[in-house]
Amino acid sequence: MTFGRSGAASVVLNVGGARYSLSRELLKDFPLRRVSRLHGCRSERDVLEVCDDYDRERNEYFFDRHSEAFGFILLYVRGHGKLRFAPRMCELSFYNEMIYWGLEGAHLEYCCQRRLDDRMSDTYTFYSADEPGALGRDEARPGGAEAAPSRRWLERMRRTFEEPTSSLAAQILASVSVVFVIVSMVVLCASTLPDWRAAAADNRSLDDRSRYSAGPGREPSGIIEAICIGWFTAECIVRFIVSKNKCEFVKRPLNIIDLLAITPYYISVLMTVFTGENSQLQRAGVTLRVLRMMRIFWVIKLARHFIGLQTLGLTLKRCYREMVMLLVFICVAMAIFSALSQLLEHGLDLETSNKDFASIPAACWWVIISMTTVGYGDMYPITMPGRILGGVCVVSGIVLLALPITFIYHSFVQCYHELKFRSARYSRSLSAEFLN
Repeated sequence: MTFGRSGAASVVLNVGGARYSLSRELLKDFPLRRVSRLHGCRSERDVLEVCDDYDRERNEYFFDRHSEAFGFILLYVRGHGKLRFAPRMCELSFYNEMIYWGLEGAHLEYCCQRRLDDRMSDTYTFYSADEPGALGRDEARPGGAEAAPSRRWLERMRRTFEEPTSSLAAQILASVSVVFVIVSMVVLCASTLPDWRAAAADNRSLDDRSRYSAGPGREPSGIIEAICIGWFTAECIVRFIVSKNKCEFVKRPLNIIDLLAITPYYISVLMTVFTGENSQLQRAGVTLRVLRMMRIFWVIKLARHFIGLQTLGLTLKRCYREMVMLLVFICVAMAIFSALSQLLEHGLDLETSNKDFASIPAACWWVIISMTTVGYGDMYPITMPGRILGGVCVVSGIVLLALPITFIYHSFVQCYHELKFRSARYSRSLSAEFLN
């Protein structure tokens, strides 16, 4: 028997102040799962698991939800039209109301489904274990009270290393990491200067010269480089230890970049140890120099501490379709204009032909620098038809490049505001920590 006032033929649903009367016979097969669950309630506890409050005298069930959204949903389930978003209501909020009452995104009209997909793809919702209630849920689990301090410590360590604005210690750690990145970049760039290499050559013997050029040595630059690598390695190991999901940690782009920046140093050290001074193995010196230059990836580590670089990466991730479209535009225009320019400059008159346009691949270089309005001047058309084609190529390049740039620009602005909002949220927690 259904819980409620005996003899009542109908029930009242109070949703956000709006009252709806339903007969008890309709409750069992009502299209909304949350409402139909009221038919199987046997006690007041069961009722309060479905709704927010209950008045037994008036047989009224209270739901603290959006009344206008429920009105749209109720019209839909009663067969009065199709389900669309409520006016002046966020798509995500309406979707949350649908999930609450037991509907899915597939019930929406197709145009509203597209709006919802776009909204969900452009929105990042960040969950933090330090939010109110998160620790309480851990303590409510078996053994959670004893494990709660360790979970809190791990979460604090994770946020310290992953979120530079989450605390004062995180900002200090991020500043130290930025200093190490800058120092390592300065040393790497200075080591390629002729004067630097000449001064280093004067301080070591002729037999050790090949070893120094291939791998890190005992000079001050090598010591500074080893210290920086030690810091980056320790930082990466600690972040891996305190991460929640180890597999997810390895898949993150910034962590992959950290691995690509650190690994070449250890590979070069191992290869230098194994090759030594053997002249037959000095061919590995080229490989080691390539690995040494791969440490330029350290610059990308700054993306962990600066919103601008994070915005750039997030924009490229979201606008990959627009980037592909831009690449297709350039390739199509390159194929057309390179073929025409090769024909006009070289193919029609072989005696007075332009040697710079001897082939279509060679003409592609002229097309790309013309479409991007760079114009190095290393090759240019000399015939009148070729110059006319060059003008058309430049104008076409401006138009084709401008079309997808608008979408990329708007996505960049949106990504910047999202990341700035996230940074402001952690800054507020930092301010509270500083005041306390």
